[in-house]
Amino acid sequence: MAGLINKIFLQPTNNSLIQLFRYCFVGGFAFIVDAGGLFVLTEYAGIYYLLSATISFILGLVVNYLLSTAWIFKKSKLSNRWTEFLIYSVIGVVGLGLNTLFLWLFTDCLHIYYMLSKIITAALVMLWNFFARKIILFK
Repeated sequence: MAGLINKIFLQPTNNSLIQLFRYCFVGGFAFIVDAGGLFVLTEYAGIYYLLSATISFILGLVVNYLLSTAWIFKKSKLSNRWTEFLIYSVIGVVGLGLNTLFLWLFTDCLHIYYMLSKIITAALVMLWNFFARKIILFK
């Protein structure tokens, strides 16, 4: 049992299922930063929810990058960390576009409460982010 826990949580791995499992933890924490920022900026700072979503998404992106490169994807296809972060961010910007589109669609068009829309949107965007980054950036 300890060997399995070590393999799933601690050892470097190229196994996509283990990486996806870890990415769910990292994504969960980044989601807390993202959704928490969205809620605070919208409810307490009075910022329009789509602008709040953009700001909080960027905060979540930085958290996600730092944790992903430290724990999930240790082997990059690139040797330059700045280039890696730039490409990681471009994938994130596509994710931000999807995030904004889905959030608007669910909230304004389908009239779903914006925080519930955020949960649905985050799940969809997480899949895009994981597979795009795994395929494009990491070995």
